[in-house]
Amino acid sequence: MSRRAVVIGGGLAGMLAAAVLSAAGVDEVVVVDRDELPEGPEHRKGLPQGRHAHLLMAGGMHAMEELLPGAGLRERLLAAGAHEISLSSGMLARTPEGWLRRWRREGPAMVTCSRALLDWVVRSAVREQAPVRIRKAAVVGLTGSAERVRGVRIAAPGGDAGLDADLVVDASGRGSRVVSWLDGLGLSGVRERAVDSGLVNASRMYRVPAGAERFPLTIVQADPYVSRPARSAMVMPIEGGRWLVSCGGSRGGEPPADPEGFLRYTLDLPDPIVGRLISGAEPLTDVHLSRSTSNVRRYLEKLPHWPEGFVVLGDALATFNPAYGHGMSVAAFGARVLDRELNRAGALTAPGLARRVLRGAARSADPAWSMAVGQDVLYPGARGGRPTAADRVVTAYTRRMMKAATGSYAAASAIWDVTSLRTPPTRMFHPGAVLAALVGSPLPPSTEPPLTPGEREVLRGLDRTGV
Repeated sequence: MSRRAVVIGGGLAGMLAAAVLSAAGVDEVVVVDRDELPEGPEHRKGLPQGRHAHLLMAGGMHAMEELLPGAGLRERLLAAGAHEISLSSGMLARTPEGWLRRWRREGPAMVTCSRALLDWVVRSAVREQAPVRIRKAAVVGLTGSAERVRGVRIAAPGGDAGLDADLVVDASGRGSRVVSWLDGLGLSGVRERAVDSGLVNASRMYRVPAGAERFPLTIVQADPYVSRPARSAMVMPIEGGRWLVSCGGSRGGEPPADPEGFLRYTLDLPDPIVGRLISGAEPLTDVHLSRSTSNVRRYLEKLPHWPEGFVVLGDALATFNPAYGHGMSVAAFGARVLDRELNRAGALTAPGLARRVLRGAARSADPAWSMAVGQDVLYPGARGGRPTAADRVVTAYTRRMMKAATGSYAAASAIWDVTSLRTPPTRMFHPGAVLAALVGSPLPPSTEPPLTPGEREVLRGLDRTGV
């Protein structure tokens, strides 16, 4: 392998890419980030969405464990207080079609914790396994030519400094300046698409009340089918005996930042269960707002020419509305593509390596992009496109499948497999899933959340609203 690789960005995508490069035998891997990366599970300024709910889906967890073999990533997270939630039995979910039932069967699981904890655990595991050097600096451009990127330019007090590399990976996230960097090399014409529902996230942490430690993750989903703004809320258990409560509202239905308005917002949803739960819980933080939620796709793989020595992964390539919980998993999928192509090529400087990685990462992002955009374009005031005729056919089928899933295990398991990113969206069109959608739910819809008697007692004991 060659001498040096530079990774721009020390977040999840960047650290996973660094692990892959080190495992492939690269002599020196340098991660460059404008922030001072914390030594513990602390919020990072460069991650504005970090205070809001993040879900690590089963597909993403599997990919991360593949990339960090022997690190015991799942066990580390759980030992640090993260929770593993079964989609089939450990979650209360009110969908636009009604409450999903809880089944006494195994299904895919997701891991819930603060984003700060997840980043820290991954970063620690990478640094233990790989001799990665982290450098605090701001990257201001690429060096080289349209034929080959040869390093990065870093802002320095006396003027920009160069850092040479045989491979540069842009994992700088949502705020990547990759389009202008490419333009500086003479590569222009990048097609971009942004779909923005105007979603605002509002989140607050609470102490889990005594007796509610095992209360399931609870979510009231937004309804894209009623020609009204999206409005949703979730109570998610995280480490430290805390609930992370996140509300989301699209343009015209944004949640407020004041505590009283925050509670009122949760109570005004189609079901007030989130508000009833938190009305009796002790708040630990103020309400934090974030507007960095649009879906952005940079079609870099469509450029007629791509320079050798330059790869783009994670949010720098495709950014998703965080409401769908797919961004972290897609970042892991991109790093897995890098791992696969490096193993095939055998050298950082192999001809066509960068383009193959870029195309593979784009393909791995496309299913999550389609799911996010297909729903966000339905909300009033969404910017970036309207649903096509094909979109409407898929939406109608998906809605029928979701309605069946309120009482059909076959339909529900198909949805869980796709949303957890364990399988591609074609899973929804397997014969068993199609039959379940056509037959519909064999059970009547539930108008009440499927609580156990003990959970119902906990909810009554916490409720201070009189609803």
